[in-house]
Amino acid sequence: MAALVRLALPLALAQGGQALMGIVDAAVCGRSGSLALAGVGLGNSLAMFLAVFGLGLMQGLDPLVAQAVGAGDEARARHLYWQGLWLAGLVGLALTVPFVVVPLFLVPLGIEPTLAREASAFFLLRLPGLPAFFAFFAARAYLQGLGTGRPMLVATIAGNAVNLPLDLLLVFGGADLPAWTGPLRSIPALGAAGAAIATTVGTFAQLGVLALAVQSVRVPAGTTLSRSFDLPAVRTAFRVGWPVGLHFGAEVGIFALVGFLAARLGQVPLAAHQLAIALASFTFTFAVGFGAAGSVRVGWAVGAGDRLAARRSGLAALASGALFMAGSALTFLLIPGTLARLMTSDPEVIATAEPLLLVTAVFQVFDGLQGVGAGVLRGAGETRFTLRANVLGHWVLAFPATLLLGFGLGLGVTGLWWGFVLGLGTVALLLVGRFLSISSREIVPLTARLH
Repeated sequence: MAALVRLALPLALAQGGQALMGIVDAAVCGRSGSLALAGVGLGNSLAMFLAVFGLGLMQGLDPLVAQAVGAGDEARARHLYWQGLWLAGLVGLALTVPFVVVPLFLVPLGIEPTLAREASAFFLLRLPGLPAFFAFFAARAYLQGLGTGRPMLVATIAGNAVNLPLDLLLVFGGADLPAWTGPLRSIPALGAAGAAIATTVGTFAQLGVLALAVQSVRVPAGTTLSRSFDLPAVRTAFRVGWPVGLHFGAEVGIFALVGFLAARLGQVPLAAHQLAIALASFTFTFAVGFGAAGSVRVGWAVGAGDRLAARRSGLAALASGALFMAGSALTFLLIPGTLARLMTSDPEVIATAEPLLLVTAVFQVFDGLQGVGAGVLRGAGETRFTLRANVLGHWVLAFPATLLLGFGLGLGVTGLWWGFVLGLGTVALLLVGRFLSISSREIVPLTARLH
């Protein structure tokens, strides 16, 4: 358990720092008004919905790298890093067309024109940072596979150090700055678009830190490394990663769809929804950090052929994630109003968000278990089951429930959120059960299964 926590803590803090950039975007825009906050919420939901498949593809590298390190093949692990960079560029290029086309459909789909313009600006200005966003996860897979979590934490600190001042400057503009700031005073208030620019610049800063960290890792003496495109290696990463991408798509897709449904209820419900999502995402990323650490340690054990170590590592990660999320659930239950006021000064948004934060408290433990469960299963090379579990939980069960509760029974945005509880609870139970099942017998490494 202690070794898991030592690896998990920097990864969890780094994951939390990633979410903190989104929270800062939402909090700064929340001070600018409900329109800017709603624009960030809708734009970010759409951006993540499109990008999440690529993110899943990149995380297909996680078990491949970890199992290579567990088997003592550090040269292959480094080779997979370079192939991950190639994959990141290809995925970023492939997403250009949908990122350009999607904003054209917002108004025809019923989104208010002013909100559509704000969301579209945020959405399009996130596009230039997509290749760097995906490349970050290639570097992360390599470094965490080596058991090194600190560079991700440093990178996240750097990204936030860039994001916050840029957010303040670009969202509100420079008109109120002192005279000595010179040309900065002429920068106009850009609203949600300013938040997108700040996040994009912060993403490049994070990638730069990780790239330097990777270059500082020495490869075994006498190893010949090629940075050229290796189709078989990229194909292997794709085969492992595509179910993760679709699993992420199923999960993020339901949240994006509910965000769209909340937008149809108006600016205030959508702003409250975005506020609650930002806070819930922050706590969830700590669970994902425990899942990433569990994935690495399970991957090491699988690569080394040690089934008992794989089971112990997975169970320790699940217990740690559940314990943390139980603590965060208590926080949401006790101070929902205080949390809402940290994000916005709009009294109407605060009043709408408070019941959402109470619902968030209910599904915290389920959310943590499914996040960690997906991680430990990924370390074992089990990516297709998580896809099936998420489709069942979120789309077969949760989606009809959100429509029934939110619109059929007239519970509004709070009803939409109760649908989340059903989906997350189902997925959590399925993933934990699956890990208990596969870890009771020998787990075959991915290299043996895919070749």
